[in-house]
Amino acid sequence: MVKKNLSPFAVTVAALATAAGVALGPTQASAFSPSLSGARISVHFDLAQGRTPENIALAPGGDAYVTFAAGRQVAKISPGGGTEVLATLPEPADGGIHTPALGFALTTGIVRAHDGTLYFLYATGTPDLTGLWRLRPGGRPQRIAALPANGLPNGLALDARTRTLYITDSVLGTIWRVPTRGGTPVAWSTAPELAPAGFLGANGLKIRDGEVWATNLDKGTVLRIPVQRDGRAGRVRTEAAGLPGIDDFAFTGRGDQLLAALNGSSQVALVQPDGRHSIVLSEADGLQNPTSIALRGTSVYVMSAAYLTAKDPNMLLARLAK
Repeated sequence: MVKKNLSPFAVTVAALATAAGVALGPTQASAFSPSLSGARISVHFDLAQGRTPENIALAPGGDAYVTFAAGRQVAKISPGGGTEVLATLPEPADGGIHTPALGFALTTGIVRAHDGTLYFLYATGTPDLTGLWRLRPGGRPQRIAALPANGLPNGLALDARTRTLYITDSVLGTIWRVPTRGGTPVAWSTAPELAPAGFLGANGLKIRDGEVWATNLDKGTVLRIPVQRDGRAGRVRTEAAGLPGIDDFAFTGRGDQLLAALNGSSQVALVQPDGRHSIVLSEADGLQNPTSIALRGTSVYVMSAAYLTAKDPNMLLARLAK
């Protein structure tokens, strides 16, 4: 899998993913009819500039906010495809080589609050930079919560009702909880279902109807954890399995049905409430190791970071069938 033209970060990811058995081939699919149409690449990003899109948050008016992992950046993508870098985070003194599991500093999960404030994660392997960051409109990025340097903060979700942010740590197998004002993180769940099995564990993260949903990349699972009345984590329930290499995901608006990015195999799966799934997008549609998915109505946005293919990081648009 490792090619001569891969950048250092891609070599690291490819080698570790292969060693860990992350899915690099076809994924078993169920017999559902295709539900996405009109797939097209709407924006191509420059790999040489580190513009590997890791996560996405949509805003009213059509803008999309993304993290460029290898570029250590937060950017805004306009409806016309224009890219504006809003912030570039400081490079760690060691260059990021001690970032757990990956060996390069990277920006990961991102969410947008109603007032336009962006919250995002930065993993560097150093205690001075790793953590939860905030960027207010027109402001400068500020770290508001430190996270363990020996971990890899990855997925991020906002519970606007309680003004709480939830964070997956893919190395420590933990979901952290931090108030939007910042402060000391609390380990909300360290359930064994979140732990890695050689590479990366808890990854994608969403909040829906008072429950926290997360994926486990190594184990290929989708997990549901209720938030109890006292705020503590309830019992973990596995909602879907057999999805190796699963990264981020998004609900379609049809109950518990969701779309999941399968990073290693360059596919998107439609996962039904009963756990069965079908492949609805693939490398033939332009996917290059997809990392995250977002929906605006029936419009589906898929970000591809090209971590393993090292060909064409991009943003793909498709339409969800009504």
